[in-house]
Amino acid sequence: MKHFFFTGIMLVAFLLSNAQINESHQHDRYCRHYPQLQEIPIYAYRNDWQSELVHDYDVSFYFLDLSVSSTSIHVGGTVEIHATVVASEMNIFAFELNAALSLEEVIFNGVAAENISWEGDNVLVEISTLQQGETFVATITYGGTPPTGGFFAGITNDYSNTWQKNVTWTLSEPFAAKDWWPNKQVLTDKADSVWVYLTTTSNEMAGSQGLLTNVTNLGNNQLRYEWKSKYPIAYYLISFAVSDYQEYNIYAKPEALENDSILVQNFVYNHPNYLPSQQSNIDAVVPMIELFSNLYILYPFHEEKYGHCITQLGGGMEHQTMTTIGGFSFDLIAHELGHMWFGDNVTCATWSDVWINEGFATYSNYLAQEMLNGWTAGQNFMIGTQNNVMSSPGGSVYIPPSEITPDNIWRIFNGRLSYDKGAAIIHVLRHEINDDEKFFEIMQAFQIAFKDSTATGEDFRVIAEEVTNMDLEQFFAQWYYGEGYPKYDIEWYMFNDMFNIYVTQSGSSSTPLFQMTMDYKLTFSDGSDTTVRLFQENNLEQYAIDFGKQVVSIQLDPDHWTFERVNSLVVGSREKMDPDYFSFYPNPASDQINLAFSENQMREINISDASGKLLITEQTTGLMHQVDISRLPAGIYFITINSNSGRMVKKLIK
Repeated sequence: MKHFFFTGIMLVAFLLSNAQINESHQHDRYCRHYPQLQEIPIYAYRNDWQSELVHDYDVSFYFLDLSVSSTSIHVGGTVEIHATVVASEMNIFAFELNAALSLEEVIFNGVAAENISWEGDNVLVEISTLQQGETFVATITYGGTPPTGGFFAGITNDYSNTWQKNVTWTLSEPFAAKDWWPNKQVLTDKADSVWVYLTTTSNEMAGSQGLLTNVTNLGNNQLRYEWKSKYPIAYYLISFAVSDYQEYNIYAKPEALENDSILVQNFVYNHPNYLPSQQSNIDAVVPMIELFSNLYILYPFHEEKYGHCITQLGGGMEHQTMTTIGGFSFDLIAHELGHMWFGDNVTCATWSDVWINEGFATYSNYLAQEMLNGWTAGQNFMIGTQNNVMSSPGGSVYIPPSEITPDNIWRIFNGRLSYDKGAAIIHVLRHEINDDEKFFEIMQAFQIAFKDSTATGEDFRVIAEEVTNMDLEQFFAQWYYGEGYPKYDIEWYMFNDMFNIYVTQSGSSSTPLFQMTMDYKLTFSDGSDTTVRLFQENNLEQYAIDFGKQVVSIQLDPDHWTFERVNSLVVGSREKMDPDYFSFYPNPASDQINLAFSENQMREINISDASGKLLITEQTTGLMHQVDISRLPAGIYFITINSNSGRMVKKLIK
């Protein structure tokens, strides 16, 4: 089959092998919710962990009125849950709360509940039967000191030796909200709004999401910080942080707001040297907000604020409108801010699709580097990201539900896969689309379509296909659901002024082929160069391009749009490579080799040892053929292919 491409010159590409279709670490550097090498806590999601009864209602409003302290993880007070029954009828009100906390009282629609039972961390309250569509208000009074256990414990207390401050903060992702307040941990059930009232001592400040509507003096050295947010919010994005803070406010002015601005409210340690040392770093968030508001949609929570609460967290957590953060590095600020669009405004619908959160936040980090710090900074970021992805051969961005287990939470927050590969495949998609206007139109359309809601990777694919009119099923099959990355073996030669190149692609893991566009930078004998885009549809492709002058060198992917390994790149000869070229992989091999041919015809495959003794003989008519070499001892062998069009020999190492 011949294809003609026009890039100022005529390209004649011979696509000469069959299409293979996929059927099917290092931890994150920025949004790290755990210390390296820490044991996984036992409380994680599994099907038998959460009562089915929590799905009988839909939450509309949470109101937390709690007492908190910078010196303790003890927490307590009342939580109101306003909700609507979605089951045909409901006679048990179920919610989640860590059993280590004391449950003092549950008032349901104004009546104190009498029959309350526990099943693990599920609280089951017998109620008078409600019908579908009826509403209720449950007021839960509780308190205590939840179990600790690292970053996934829900609430943490620490002391900064540098700044001499105690600090307490929450981190509920993915399943630890119940460790510090009663709630329903279901991603797809966002509350329509939330109030968080935090009572603490008068020498402390307490930060949370939304707007600080009032600070009430309760007497007895007690202040109550009253935070209110009208935006829909996922359970794990509700938070607080408390310490001896000072407030530092700045403002962002996105173009879409014209003469208005967005408050950036920062609670930082109240130490004379803290703000002077960090002010310029904190200020860097302003152009980021303005950039992302232009690239995506206007900052989703612009009627409230964005901000930070400094803590001793080893990274950051994208709590809605007020990130809990451990420091003010450029990359950390950019990543957590990116979450306000990807993770908070649009939240992953399942933890299997955490790419919606982490992949896009990491790519937002890349965009901030490229567009605010320059092309070289962006390149350095992306190269580091891609190299981390390729530091191990396998792993998919999508997380099979079977892998989300109590002893495998790090699989959700795997930095190499959920974060870096997640970002790297977005970069590949941008290159495949080859139209930045369309690419950012996808981002905007996705934000608009799923605003204040949840989405899966498939939802993003549908939006991308609608915007671009491209079929992206194969792209997602190989990059999102598939494992690994492509590897290349390349031979090329000149015949007169015709550039000929044979490209063999294989996969590093279970995905045998990545159908994709690759950039090739060609340098000519006169010192000039050009970059051509060639689509790899099959494992072995032959392209012939008439430039009218001599190519002297080639480079794959010069601008690092894709990520791949080049096993070999050699100059061949017309006599050697014609008329019946073939390639094979892997080499060296252990049990099997895969042979790729340039056309369909009858062939005889012979494998002989160094002495010429024939060991294996097979025949094939296809474009791909697999040979079992497991019975051969280690050594050097020769593969000879005989056909009506010629004979070719290559060396095999086992």
